This record gives sequence, C-alpha cells and structure tokens, in this order.
Amino acid sequence: MPRTAVIVGAGLGGSLLAHFLGQRGWHVRVFERRGDPRARGYVGGRSINLAISARGIHALERAGLADEVKTHGIRMPGRMLHSPTGATAFVPYSADPTRAIMSFSRSALNMMLIQAAASHANVELAFDHRCTEIDEARGEVTFERADGTRVAATADLIVGADGSYSAMRGHFEKRERFEYSQSYLAHGYKELSIPPVASGPHAPFAMDPKALHIWPRGGSMMIALPNPDGSFTCTLFWPFEAPAGSGEASFATVRDGKAALERFRREYPDAVPLMPDLVGEFDRNPVGSMVTVRCWPWALGGRFALLGDAAHAIVPFYGQGANASFEDCESLVDALERHPTDVATAIDEYQRDRKPNADAIADMALANFVEMRDKTAHLSFKLKKKLDHALNRWMPNAFVPLYDLVSFTTVPYAKARARARRQDRLVLDAAIALGALLVVAAAFVGDRLLRTPGATP
Repeated sequence: MPRTAVIVGAGLGGSLLAHFLGQRGWHVRVFERRGDPRARGYVGGRSINLAISARGIHALERAGLADEVKTHGIRMPGRMLHSPTGATAFVPYSADPTRAIMSFSRSALNMMLIQAAASHANVELAFDHRCTEIDEARGEVTFERADGTRVAATADLIVGADGSYSAMRGHFEKRERFEYSQSYLAHGYKELSIPPVASGPHAPFAMDPKALHIWPRGGSMMIALPNPDGSFTCTLFWPFEAPAGSGEASFATVRDGKAALERFRREYPDAVPLMPDLVGEFDRNPVGSMVTVRCWPWALGGRFALLGDAAHAIVPFYGQGANASFEDCESLVDALERHPTDVATAIDEYQRDRKPNADAIADMALANFVEMRDKTAHLSFKLKKKLDHALNRWMPNAFVPLYDLVSFTTVPYAKARARARRQDRLVLDAAIALGALLVVAAAFVGDRLLRTPGATP
C-alpha cells in the first residue's frame, strides 16, 4: 500500500511538498481554502515579490524544476540605492560577481508549483476547502466546502502548510503546552508598480533590472523588484502611525492617492515619473501587515506537522521566507526517507532540525529591515560592504560575509549567524590590536626622536 499524505494549503511550501511526495510514490491530497488559481488567474494588489536564492534553487533542483523556474526569474546581483535627490548607487551583494538572487512573481511561481504537483496521477488537489477541525486520535482533518458541505480525510501524514494565519496551527494552539507567539511590525506595506516603457537604456524596463531597487528613508522605505514583462513590483513600507509632530510619512497621515503623490514628489522624486497610476494604485490596493510567528512543537499526535509560514512566519526583509519553506520541504522529505515506516520519528527529526534555523532567520530578517530602511543610506554601510567583500576576496574560505552565507550557500541559518558573529569579533579584535600596535609604534618613534640630538619631534 502506498503511503498517504494530506496537505492543508496549496501555497509555495504545500505545493512543493506535494510534488516531492508525489515523485516518491505517496498518495497525496492537497486541500486549499482559496479558489483554484489556474481557473481564476492572478489577483494582484497585496503581494511582495519573491527573492529566491541558493537555498530555494537547491530545493527546486532536487525537485527537477529549477530550469523551468529560472526562465521566469530575473537575476539581481546587487542593490540599487536611490537617494532623495534621485542619485543612485549600486552595491553588489557579494564579492563574487557571479552570485545573484532572483526576482520572481509569487503568483507565477505558485502556479508553476501547483502545476508540477498536479502532474502526478497520485496527487489530488481540492480548492475552496476550508480546514475546520482536526482529530488527533483518529488522524483526521475535516474541511468545509464553499457550499457548506463537509469532507473528512485521514492519512499517514497530515501537514499544515496554510500560511501565517494557519487554521491547522489554530487547532494545535488548543493543546496544552503548545507555545505560540506572534509579533507585528509597526510598519505595513502597500503594493504599487512601475509599468514597462517603450524606450530608454533598459527598455522595456524603466530602470536597471539587474538590481533590487531601494529608496531608504530612515523610518520608511520603498523597494522595487523586476518582472519578466518589463514591469517592477514596488512595495511601500510605511509605519501604520508616525509619532505626533514627527512629519514622517505613515498610512494614518497619508490617506489617499493625491496625498501620496505629494509625498512621493518630496521623498521619491525619481520614481514619480515612472508610476503613472500611483494615485489609483494607492487608493485601490490595501495595506498589509507583517507578522513574525514562533511556535513549538511543530508536530502533534505522531502524524500532524506544520511547515513554512504556518510554523515560522517571518518578515520579508532578508528575502528568505520562500527559501526557508523550501528547506522545510527538503528536511521533512529527507526525514521521511530515513524512516519510511515511522512517520512520528520522521516529523520529530524534521522539527528539531528546522526550529533553531527558523528562529535564526526570523531574527535576521527583523534586523535586516533596519539595515535596508536606514543603514543603506549611509556611507558607513557602503564602506562596511566594501571591507567585507575585500576580506572575502583576500580570505575566501576564512571570511564569508553573513549575506553570502544566508543567500548564496545552504549553510543552516543558525550556523551562518554564529559564524558571522565569530568573524565580526575577529575583525574587531584585529582592528583593536592594529590600533594598539600603531599607538605603540608611534610612541616608540617619538621616543627615539626625542633621544636623538638635533632631531625634530
């Protein structure tokens, strides 16, 4: 008898996991609360483009999908920083010019993964099914259809991959000793766009497509990522509310498109001519919130498990949300192959492997928000990046910057963070030692000059 799995959620992680399990002969049923995107098409207005890097590409290569996916992505080897005057500065992500992250449309990538999962005869997909209940003892999950009818499903493995506001996790929360926390950023986001252009140095792109564009403004920022059709998906990150009298932009003070246009003319002047529908998009598109979710355990009853944002939602500022979810899929599949007849042991190994790394990238993503919106605007940031890249070129095996470790390797997040901290301490210690040596040398030279007849100190 083939092993069976139920996956709650047909997002990025759920679809990739279904594809992985389908390849391995599992009978998989995927239930999704939303409608089938293959029928309804993409609905925009509340999305942040994905940045897929080495971890995500590694998982897609294992799935046999990397070549197809790469045809829909755009390489970005660095950041393009936009000053309030409109001046730009390109800062590479790595000392190695061949390294780049890739920009993807979330909806396009999700569609490809759904189609990959659906290509297996042993994978079934059911849309418009809302998870309403789980029965731990029976290994059963119940769904409600759009017409109000209900369907129950049992399986050897049941995975909640249903996002930050996971219904599956909600049932976990009712169990004793389940630890759960969520924290929201004081900032929200709004999706905007820059359409293709007919002419110009980068046509059909209005700006250089080989970069993630950032307009850092201290307490806020805007970013733009390129799409294959020549457009850019822009995301505006403003506080929900700004301190009284601060004069800072916020979604509470800038309430409509006309006010936003005036604000953009002051803060993002070079972007305004590229955004002909700025007023309309600002009025139409909702403001989204960003949450960090931490919970434990991710496994329940020997067959239920959480994956992706359902287990560890993070803010988007390291571009690692999808990458981390794809790594979850690899970890879970590998554990299931190590324990082909013991799902309980497999999902326990999976959660213990992934939990410390999920916590590490959650912390790093929060820290990177401060870097992107504030530090990137300062000369010290650019100098620090130049120093990191110089040390990496000089000692490529001994010194690898944190960004490279996170984005261009598959070193586990927790180990990458620990290594970067050790490297920073060594660089600081070396700088202090060098400074002390220079002081001693200067004192020695001065003493020799004072002891030499006729010398000028």
